[in-house]
Amino acid sequence: MTTTTLLALATFCFVTAITPGPNNTLLLNSGVSFGFQRTLPHIFGVALGYAVMLLAIGFGVGGLFRTYPSLYDLLRVLATLYMLWLAWRIAASASLSEVRATACPMSFLQAAAFQWVNPKGWASGLGALTAYAAPDAFPRDVYIVAGVFAAVILPCIVVWTAFGVLLRQFLSRRGALRAFNITMALLLVASLYPIWAGFKVPAAWARFAGRQLS
Repeated sequence: MTTTTLLALATFCFVTAITPGPNNTLLLNSGVSFGFQRTLPHIFGVALGYAVMLLAIGFGVGGLFRTYPSLYDLLRVLATLYMLWLAWRIAASASLSEVRATACPMSFLQAAAFQWVNPKGWASGLGALTAYAAPDAFPRDVYIVAGVFAAVILPCIVVWTAFGVLLRQFLSRRGALRAFNITMALLLVASLYPIWAGFKVPAAWARFAGRQLS
């Protein structure tokens, strides 16, 4: 991979990592609710978990989804249900004291596993591997893409978490925190749009639905 390509990849990673999405929304909320130190496992889980997911996509999982499209439909449904559940949990949070007493921040493994149901992560990962991994050096470039993503994502998500920590002092009132949490929950739900944009009901499903309605 040339220096020019590497710089272009790093720029792509930065734009992808710093812009709003499910990971940044959850980290911002965790910074508000739990503080920076308790959110560290979540931070490292995102960075390392996403790199592992990229390696898996590059070395076979992406081809599996192309061979069996119904698996991606299943992932689409699971991602939607899980993120709606997370949105409900965020919206139901009340005061900071209640959060500290009854809730826990996302663990390292939970954050790593979340990357598999993150629509923005799938889109950016597939795009990066397609654009920056050369066919004649694909295995090597997959490692490079995963490594650059991990290195660039880490400071970007630290910024979002730190911003959440700074907001804590302005959200100490119950009403202010409730409004913030509802806003974060709605943004998380809105981030589901890429999963369903352009989705077409499989022909078999359509035929089944037609029989049931006739």
